[in-house]
Formats: sequence, structure tokens, C-alpha cells
Amino acid sequence: MTDERAWASLFSGGKDSSWALYRALERDLNVTRLVTVHPAGDSYMFHVPATRLARLAAESVGIDLVEIEPDDFEAGDVTDSGAQGDAELEPLEAALRNLDVPLAGVTAGAVESEYQTSRIEAMCDRLGVDLFAPLWQRDPRTLADEMLDAGFEITIVQVAAAGLDESWLGRTLDADALSDLEALNETYGVHLLGEGGEFETLVTDAPHMDRPIDLSYETVWEGTRGYLDVTDARLG
Repeated sequence: MTDERAWASLFSGGKDSSWALYRALERDLNVTRLVTVHPAGDSYMFHVPATRLARLAAESVGIDLVEIEPDDFEAGDVTDSGAQGDAELEPLEAALRNLDVPLAGVTAGAVESEYQTSRIEAMCDRLGVDLFAPLWQRDPRTLADEMLDAGFEITIVQVAAAGLDESWLGRTLDADALSDLEALNETYGVHLLGEGGEFETLVTDAPHMDRPIDLSYETVWEGTRGYLDVTDARLG
């Protein structure tokens, strides 16, 4: 008997969550909802920059988007990182519990963060659903090569690590960039996929997207970190 229950994909528009979604679709998982969290500021649990562009990505992918707004968070006065991570997860869990479709599982793009993955696993256990995390504990260079080989077009939208200067903002994550990141890994310890928040990305085109995302932006540099201030975004 075919399981008609739905899968929800935790989705920021960045490379890792997009890759998890792509691999889920390759496996014919019945992904009918993308779920995007919009943190109000820095977050222990979630990708922060450019999450509003997830709406365009969802339209291009052709899957309904569920958005969780900053007002849904009540963790602002929590000082313990573990407690804050738990509190940040509460509105996501509530949204998944209240979906208008029966839920089979959740996809997630975690690579190495035990902090994030253990909490998402616990959430899935409470919901009684499966977790599909195809990036978990994979070799970062192998993952990056797989993304590029599949045709992912990835733009760096934020950097916050030694060795990553303003020239990285808006740069395409391609083979040359990966070679440079490997050198920065040796010198500064920068993770090849930016797993520790060293850099954040947006997937502007991929095989599961009908149309690319075209961006206009300005760069904002704050001395040791920076981000893209997107002035216009539309589907090509």
C-alpha cells in the first residue's frame, strides 16, 4: 500500500536545505510542504539571511510554503544556548503539528551540527514522524561536488569568518571557490560548507526549480563580516 502521507521539508533557500529537498524528491518522497523559519536575529537553530527569498524558491520548485514569523518566537530572554535552541524549535514543532495534511516525515539539511540535529530528531520523535537527513556526516567536499555536478547554482549571501572578506559576497560557489575554501580551511579552519555559520548561501537555480532566481543587491561590509542587501529578486 502506498503511503499517501506528506513530507515537510525544512527549507531556507540555502544549499543544504535545498539539497535535502532535492534528494527527497529524487527518492519520490511525497514532499507537499516547504517550511521556512524567519528568525528575528541571530539563531542557534536556523539559517538567518535572505529567508524571505524562500518564497520565490518555493514558487520555482512548485511546492506550497509554510512560513514561521519572528513573532512566533518567545526565546529572546533565554541566555542558555541549549534552552534557546529548544525554545526556537517550539514554533516549528507547533506548525508541523498543525499542518493540514497527515505528516510522514521531515527533511533537514544538517551536515555536522549535533546541536541542531539532536533537537530535530527529538522533535520528529515527539511528532511520531521520520527524519530524512541526507547530508548528515557526509564528507563536505563530496557533498559540494555532488551539488555542483547536479547543476546547483549557489550564491554566497553572508560571510562571518576569518579569511572570508567582502569579495566573497555575491560570489558563486563553484569549483574555483571550493579550491579557495580548502586553502582557507587549512589556514583558518573555515568549514568547506560553512557549517559553523562561516558563510550562508542561496540556491538561485537547480534541476528541481522551474525558473532561476535573479538577484539585484548591494554588499554591506561591517569590518569582519558582511551580507548581501537584496534590492530586487524575481524569477527569470
